[in-house]
Amino acid sequence: MAGEQITFDQKYVFNLLSSKNFPFLQNPEISRRFLKWSMLGRISAQAFNFDQIFYPYKKDEFVLVSVILEWVRCNNSIRKCLSKKHFLRLYLCFYMKDFFQDPCVTENLKVLQSGYWTSLGNKVTRVDVEVIPCSKVSMDIFDPLHSGGVLRPSGHIVKCYHDIYGDFDELRNVLTIEDSDKYDLIRPADREEFIFKLFKHICLGGELCQYEDSINPYLDTVKVIYKDLVSVQKDRETKQINIASTILKVSTYDASGLCYPDSLNSEQSFAYLCVDPLKRHVYVLYHSFGTGHLSCAGMPHS
Repeated sequence: MAGEQITFDQKYVFNLLSSKNFPFLQNPEISRRFLKWSMLGRISAQAFNFDQIFYPYKKDEFVLVSVILEWVRCNNSIRKCLSKKHFLRLYLCFYMKDFFQDPCVTENLKVLQSGYWTSLGNKVTRVDVEVIPCSKVSMDIFDPLHSGGVLRPSGHIVKCYHDIYGDFDELRNVLTIEDSDKYDLIRPADREEFIFKLFKHICLGGELCQYEDSINPYLDTVKVIYKDLVSVQKDRETKQINIASTILKVSTYDASGLCYPDSLNSEQSFAYLCVDPLKRHVYVLYHSFGTGHLSCAGMPHS
C-alpha cells in the first residue's frame, strides 16, 4: 500500500477489454441451456480495467485505505456518524460514480432495450450498490439439496404439488417459497453468497424458461460462470485458497427512474460488477428478464 494513495478528488479511469473472452459465453452446451432457460441473447459479460488500486474489505471486516480513515478522523462531525461499514459504502459510492460516469463505460456498457442491445449512455443520475458476500471456493454449499429430499440419488429433482403451478418441484420450493419445509435447507448466510445468487438466477431463468429434470445442468453452468468471474489467491501463511474478488450488485437511475439493468425491477434482471483488485479488472455480468432467443443461430457451435 506504500506509495499508493487515494483521495476523494482522484478519479478511476476505465478501459474496455474488448478481447477478453468469457468461456461460459463460448460454450455450445451452455448456449443450448441458455436457449432452454430463455436467457440466450439476454445475458452478457464484459470486461474493463482501471488505473488505480482498489481497496476492498479484508476477511470479515471492512478496511479502507488509510487516507480515508485519516480524512474522517480529522473531521469530527463525520467521524461521529460513520462506522466501518459506512466507510466502505462511501468508498464504493466514489468507485461506482466514476465507473458509470466514465466515457469508455457510457459508450460501451451494453444494455438491452426493447429487444436491442445498445450502450448505457450518459443518463445516469443515481447508482445503488450492494456488496454481495463471496467466500465460497467449492460447491459444497449445495450439499444440503442432496440430503434434504430435494434430489434423488441420481441428481433428478423431486416433483411436488403446488396450488398455482401445475409443474412444480422441490428445488423451486427451496429457491422461492419461504414457508416451504425445504426453504431452510440453505442457511440464510449462504443464500446471500454470490454463487447461490447465480444458481438461483440460472434455475429461474427467463420469461419462457423450461425447467430441468436434473440439477446437474444448473450446477455445471454455475461452476463455469463462477470460475470465469471470480478470482482467487493463495494465502502465503496458511496456503489456503481465498476469494480475491469483490462482488457488487448495481442498479442505476436516470431522470425517469430505474434504467439499469432495465426498468422492470425484476429479481431476474441483474447486473453484477466483479472487481478483481489483483489484475485491476472489473467484469460485468448482465441479464435482462424477458423472452430469450428461440434458436441457437449465430451462437457458438461444438
